[in-house]
Formats: sequence, C-alpha cells, structure tokens
Amino acid sequence: MLMTKLKSEEVIGSLTSGKVFIINCHGCKEVGFPEEEANALQKKLAELIEQGKKEKKLPSKLLIDALDAQREILLLEKDIAKETRKRMEKMQREAYLREQIRSMQESLGDGDSEKEISRFREFIEKMPAAEDTKEKLSKEAARMERMNPQSPDYTVLLNYFEWVTSLPFGVYTKDSVNLAQARRVLDREHYGMQKVKDRILEYLAVFALTGKLQGNILCFVGPPGVGKTSIASSIAEAVGRKFVRMSLGGVRDEAEIRGHRRTYIGAVPGRIVSNIRRAGTMNPVFLLDEIDKMASDYKGDPASAMLEVLDTSVNRAFQDHYLDIDFDLSQVLFIATANNVEDIPPALYDRLEIIELESYTPYEKQQIALRPNLVVRHTT
Repeated sequence: MLMTKLKSEEVIGSLTSGKVFIINCHGCKEVGFPEEEANALQKKLAELIEQGKKEKKLPSKLLIDALDAQREILLLEKDIAKETRKRMEKMQREAYLREQIRSMQESLGDGDSEKEISRFREFIEKMPAAEDTKEKLSKEAARMERMNPQSPDYTVLLNYFEWVTSLPFGVYTKDSVNLAQARRVLDREHYGMQKVKDRILEYLAVFALTGKLQGNILCFVGPPGVGKTSIASSIAEAVGRKFVRMSLGGVRDEAEIRGHRRTYIGAVPGRIVSNIRRAGTMNPVFLLDEIDKMASDYKGDPASAMLEVLDTSVNRAFQDHYLDIDFDLSQVLFIATANNVEDIPPALYDRLEIIELESYTPYEKQQIALRPNLVVRHTT
C-alpha cells in the first residue's frame, strides 16, 4: 500500500478524472482492521467517485474521513514493523553477545561452567519433584548462566547445585518387612526385652499392613548403655533399610536442624538433610539420639524445628533454609532415644511413644561380658 501526500484539490482532480482510489483489504486484515468496514469504505469511495464524475466535484468531508482511515492503517502498520524490527535487533544482539562471552570463557578456560549448567538443567528436568520446585531451580540455573564464573555469587550457586544434585531424590530402599525375620534379628542381637520387642513387632505389623508410617515416633528411654542405639540399628536391619544416627546432645542452634540461609558465608544444609544425603536414600531409619539434651538460646529453639520434622502430616514438605525447596521426609522411619523423660520438651513429648528400658542387673552384666554380641535383658 502506497501513501501519497496530495493537496485536496489534486486528490479531487485525480478522482474526477477517472483515477481509482484503492484500499488494500488484505493489508487491512493483517493489522486487525475489520474487513467489513474496509469493504464498506471502499464501496463508499466508489460511490463518491461516480458522484464526482457526474457533479465534477467530491464532498471534502467524506474524502477526508476516508483518507484519515487509510492514514491510521498505515501508521499502525508502521508501528508494528518498527516494534518487530526492534525485537529482531535485540535478539540478534543478545545472540552475538552470548557467542562473545562463550568465546572469552573458552579462551580463559571457563568452558566447563557451561557443561556444569547443562548437567544441572538435565538433573532438574528428570528429578521427581513438584513443578513449582522445578521452576524455582530452573530460575536459579538461568541466573547462574548469566553470571561470570569468577564472581563469588557464581561459586555460591555452584555449591548450592552440587548439594541439590547429590541428594537422593526419588531413591527409596525396598522394604522387606517380614515379622518372623524381624523377630530373629531382634533375638539375635538382644536377649530378653520381650515387652520392647513385642511393641516393635506391633509397630512393624501395622506398617506392613498399611504401607504407611502411622502413629507416634518410638522413643526408647533409659540410662546410658542399656542398648537404645543398638536396638534402633536392629530395627533398620529387620526392615531392610539404611541406618543413620544424629546426636542431638548439646544442640542449641535451630540452624543445626533447618540449615543456614545461602546469604551467609559458608552456609550449608541442616543435619537432617545432610544425613539423608549420607544415607543415599529417602527412607532410612533415622535415629535422633539424646533428644532430651537439646537446649535453646538466642539462636533459636531446635526443639521447635524438630516439630515439623516429626509431624508426619507436614514433613512431606519440610523446608530447609539452605535448599529453600520442599524436601520429603514422610517416608523416613524416625526413632528417638532419651535418658530422662522429664527433659523432653512438652510439644515433642506429645509426638513420642515412650518405651522404657531399665538398667542392667549384675547377672546381666556378667552375661554381657561372656557374650559381647548380646544386650541381655530380663525375659518379662
């Protein structure tokens, strides 16, 4: 479509001399101009031309309206072409700059960063996680891609992704809950303790029937050296799961449980996530040793952080401050130990099922000396 600036007399003269004034309807459709309106305008101009031939003149107002409509269409086409050209230039400029950056990185020996980012993106795409988690990690990878590999922020993100990719997302140990086998394992490692063993077998029987960890967390309470830790290890062997132990004695900082935020220098995940990584599976038997020895100070209350860890209704979306993504703890079999029930925080106590183990008698100590592989208990 060609736009020609003419004086009104020249336009009228050209129209009355038999020249045709055409509006390109295809062009109108491309810029969103209604086809019906374009056809009506073209029809009206044809009528005006015929009228001008007869009367040797053309009504100026109708002609101006027609030219204004055509002018608006042309201006709109011009604006669209201008915006399209700007976007194309921006895309070409960005592609050129990326190639320059890539060439400079290869010259400086930083080409490995691109491979690392590709590896992280592949891990994010395949990881079994919610879409919002994948979206958050993808944004972090995109931000890392724009950074200079020599910058401190790049190193922080690199360490973050190394942690994320080392976690066993989607890795679960297949349970082998056989009550007869569990009884043999418990009897082999611990003599006596019939009440304790019976309660453990009841707990495992419910788990075998439902396939879910239900009820309160088992907590073995007794003086030091009566076999609390060893019986937790035997439970892990009986169900065929990995076993990890985390000592809570003297823990005063909430960050020990939830981790540090990445804004801190040297930040790392909390000990819950760290032990899950060490286990290499998302469903280990996790021993919380000496849960009664936690304390609180100005750095926070670790007992409050443990509430989310042990609550089976919310721990499937546990939030570690360092990871800042949902981390599923719902399949972890938590077991706790304590020396004194009175020192357990009340909120935690409500989530525990207390199983007491008494001290050894002189006879039991003698039997332990003779058979060191056994933890001898009364057959009550």
